[in-house]
Amino acid sequence: MKRQSYHKKKKRLKWMKYSAFSVVAFICAVAVSLGALRLYAQIAGAPPLTATKASVFLDSNGNKIGDFFTAERRYWVELDEVSPYLLDATVAVEDKDFYKHNGFDFSRIASALLTDLKTQSKAEGASTITMQLARNLYLTLDKTWTRKIREAFYAYRLEVFYDKNEILEAYLNTVNYGHGMYGVEAASRYYFGKSASDLTLAESSLLAGIPKGPSIYSPINDYEKAINRQKVILGLMEDQNYISDEEKNRANSEEIVLKNEQWAATKSVAPYFLDAAWQEAEKILAEENRNIREGGWVIKTTLNQAHQKAAEEAVNNNMPDSELQVGFVSMDVKNGHVTALVGGRDYEKSSFNRVTQAVRQPGSSIKPILYAAALENGFSPLTYLDVGETIFTYDNGRATYKPQNVNGKYADGEMSLAQALAISDNIYAVKTLEKIGYEHYRDMLKRFDLNYTDADNPSIALGTIETSLYDLTNAYNMIAANGQKRKATTILSIKDASGKTVYEYKKTKSEQVISEKDAFLLTDMMTGIFDPVFSDYSPATGVSLRPRMTHTYAAKSGTTVSDQWLIGYTPSITAGVWNGYDQGKTLSVQEDMAASKQVWIDFMESINKGTPNENFTPPKGVEGVVIDIETGKLATDSCPKQRLMYLKTEDIPKEKCSSFEFFDEDSWNDFLDLFPFEAFKSMFN
Repeated sequence: MKRQSYHKKKKRLKWMKYSAFSVVAFICAVAVSLGALRLYAQIAGAPPLTATKASVFLDSNGNKIGDFFTAERRYWVELDEVSPYLLDATVAVEDKDFYKHNGFDFSRIASALLTDLKTQSKAEGASTITMQLARNLYLTLDKTWTRKIREAFYAYRLEVFYDKNEILEAYLNTVNYGHGMYGVEAASRYYFGKSASDLTLAESSLLAGIPKGPSIYSPINDYEKAINRQKVILGLMEDQNYISDEEKNRANSEEIVLKNEQWAATKSVAPYFLDAAWQEAEKILAEENRNIREGGWVIKTTLNQAHQKAAEEAVNNNMPDSELQVGFVSMDVKNGHVTALVGGRDYEKSSFNRVTQAVRQPGSSIKPILYAAALENGFSPLTYLDVGETIFTYDNGRATYKPQNVNGKYADGEMSLAQALAISDNIYAVKTLEKIGYEHYRDMLKRFDLNYTDADNPSIALGTIETSLYDLTNAYNMIAANGQKRKATTILSIKDASGKTVYEYKKTKSEQVISEKDAFLLTDMMTGIFDPVFSDYSPATGVSLRPRMTHTYAAKSGTTVSDQWLIGYTPSITAGVWNGYDQGKTLSVQEDMAASKQVWIDFMESINKGTPNENFTPPKGVEGVVIDIETGKLATDSCPKQRLMYLKTEDIPKEKCSSFEFFDEDSWNDFLDLFPFEAFKSMFN
């Protein structure tokens, strides 16, 4: 008996020693594991609480006009910028013990683990707010044990290095609220049209219910399910003493007004302009060794909303019911700031920007650049050339070129540069290129930052070198700026997410591309496209717009088989319009061919309505004289086609168009000199 008792006692002691050893070993293992985990956390450091933020665009007056985001629309806000109701509702429904645990709710984990083992799945979640934040910031949504373990490690690191308010703030700024909205601020603006700081209890409880299943509980997708979940959350808030029964009932009875349609409407402000601004900002930031993908930028642009509205209305009111596309851009003459931009008829159907991305043949709209080179090389507005039908030989006699005018007709005899520009005579342009030489023309294209070719082909005088509307309008803007260099820009300043100014626009130093005199002469000649006095075998190209003009404009049109251009300016603003088909289809319908002029004049008259007329001021050394269009001589009353024209002082003609004028004393003296009778002549003196 004693023997058996001895063996039992010995066995019990052995088991107790083993159990004690196991407990001690387990405790040591846990301690070592926790120590190792802590060491790992210290070595790994604090995981960053950063996420891609939406970048905000402002117009030239500082008003918000849109935003840009890479994958998720998000506006980061601090905790004190969020309604307290939303903070309480989120904690109540997502993690009621959030402020008590250290990142893990072990009772929920055990319950979820038991359920998953029973169902042989990983469907049951037990994630705290900290664990959800870890998943949102650093992991995928895959339901695997590996991901869950990594989630736990990240959650531990978050709890080690950040306090609860920092974790909650990061969570509220990263969670998915559906419809591409990430974070409470983006969601609040989208659903309710207000900031997250202004949310009511009813709105907050509705919003807090969405993250559980954004596609299921979005009030836009299923309003009834969203309201039912809102009621559950309000009940939880009452149970956890966040609100009273009276507050709950009042919130349940409050009518929820969704304003997502208004939000969507605000996103349509100048989408093509915003794309162009984003691309320019990307280049600017790259030069500053910053990556635009960081997000959170505040980009102040040059957009003038009144100009943008006028441009959009001009496009909408004048584009025919066809597949004809459009590009429009306007620039401030003083500084090159882009004030409006329309890159197509419908951004949602096609985001391709026909102002900045499309390159097309400009046709005759390139001629002012050619004639700028001509003015530097011996031409004046009164340089006359024979513009009859001509066949040109080039490439050392191996090739010929026979240009035609738009209507297939030719002038009978000589024509001045001023008239040739007004009616867009093509023979004059090609002859000009031959006379001044290809190198001078190439040099001028380079100076205006336009595309050029090394090939000596006479057709380039008629705009066969492709260019963009953006670049060509910028070139015209330099002419309007008295020949000074201009670089078109859409950006005034860029600030990063911390509010630091990374870039600020500074006007470049004054640089003359062409002389002020030549710029003015080109401008004066381009006012001639609206003057019927220049009409010949073909009317002046802008004469159809004359009845609608209340201001002085200088402009030039351009036509190819598939493109229509019109670019022009006042002393303050330059605007360019292109019309054509994306696939280069031939323009044959008159309504399609007339759209560019109507869009242009609509815009110019709209922005100048009620303002005094601006005249182009001639510089020193340029004088205005009345010229007979037919002969290029000083006009008298007997000359039927005459116009006030500006010329360099040295180019002003000395002869009159007629040797006799009835009311001119000098004419009578010249006439009486033919007679030798002094007494007879004295009768007329």
